[in-house]
Amino acid sequence: MLTLSECGGEFHAFGGDGEFIYAHSEDITDTLIEKYGGKVKLIYLDPPFGTGATFEFKDKTAAKAYSDILDREECTSLMRKVLICCRELLSEDGSIYLHIDYRLSGVMRRTMDEIFGEANLMNEIIWSYKSGGRAIKHFSRKHDTILFYRKSKSVYFNIKAAGVMRGSDRRNHMKRRADEDGRIYYAIRSNGKEYRYYEDDLIYPSDVWDDIEHLHQRDPERTGYATQKPEALLKRIISVSTKPGDLVMDLFAGSGTTAAAAVKLDRRFVIADCSMASMLASRRRILTLHPNDDVLSDAKPFTVNYASAPSALTAENAEKLIDMEPVEGGFAVNIHKGGEEGCAYAACGSIRDGVFHARDYVIKPMHSEKLFVREGEALHLVDYNCSQGYFDLA
Repeated sequence: MLTLSECGGEFHAFGGDGEFIYAHSEDITDTLIEKYGGKVKLIYLDPPFGTGATFEFKDKTAAKAYSDILDREECTSLMRKVLICCRELLSEDGSIYLHIDYRLSGVMRRTMDEIFGEANLMNEIIWSYKSGGRAIKHFSRKHDTILFYRKSKSVYFNIKAAGVMRGSDRRNHMKRRADEDGRIYYAIRSNGKEYRYYEDDLIYPSDVWDDIEHLHQRDPERTGYATQKPEALLKRIISVSTKPGDLVMDLFAGSGTTAAAAVKLDRRFVIADCSMASMLASRRRILTLHPNDDVLSDAKPFTVNYASAPSALTAENAEKLIDMEPVEGGFAVNIHKGGEEGCAYAACGSIRDGVFHARDYVIKPMHSEKLFVREGEALHLVDYNCSQGYFDLA
């Protein structure tokens, strides 16, 4: 028998140094500024307005949390509040990247100029890609715009972090040679002068990024979000605008790409989203980076905080997701995937001061898997409607 318990957040020993905040970003601006004001090196925003974003889970409350209920004027007003907050969150050497498409690029450029100052525009980056269908009533829309602004002239920016070696591709009219140290270069003479281009020299991206493609349907990075961005995109942004240990923030977290890229680059992160599907996808993704049987000495915690009340899973519905059997010292709990009616995530652990401390978990149940829940521990369950609950077992 399951009994519902109250819980205001989660603590995981692995996955961080980072935090997921379940909330509408515009509702937590004061809290964010109080805790992180002037401390954030980089903010990346990919707001879902007008995109009609979908997710594989039935998140009825927030899968289209903004796009179906806000018109352009309301979107602009909401983003103005979030962007003013972002200005206060950034450190003096910090920067912000706003990722938008053609529907909001004009109005958001004017808004960013107003809030951050026209002189603080670093780049209007064009992310060009080839994936998707082809239009016949207009030219196919095959790019997004990323507005890159600094907080001040002391902005940190390291273009070398985005450099890639020139490589050995054939170069017309150039001769391939080696210098006295054995380095390979290509040479061309002009007006009596030799110009050398070394294979191992770094070349840097311009403000047109056509070397990072959209994720294809079968890409292993895929989490189910239709608008999910590739890690390569966020790794470039994070690499050039932060150093290891810096704090990165994303207030429209979606599938958790920013957090995943930050962890892999040894940055700290704070992400927020109002979608239960985002919380599930981000939790899965982050915990997968450090499996719960990993004992790395440098592992850092990942926390989930509920600024808004998550959609509740009743004890009656939770009992349909599992079978449990009393065993010595606790319960053997059989977790059922069961398609769309099954369990999407399960964990066991202890509740201390209103926070669930996970000890073991099943990140993505496949068919049927087991958890051993010790006496006195609680069970955390999430179903495929993205409803969740914490339960005592008896």
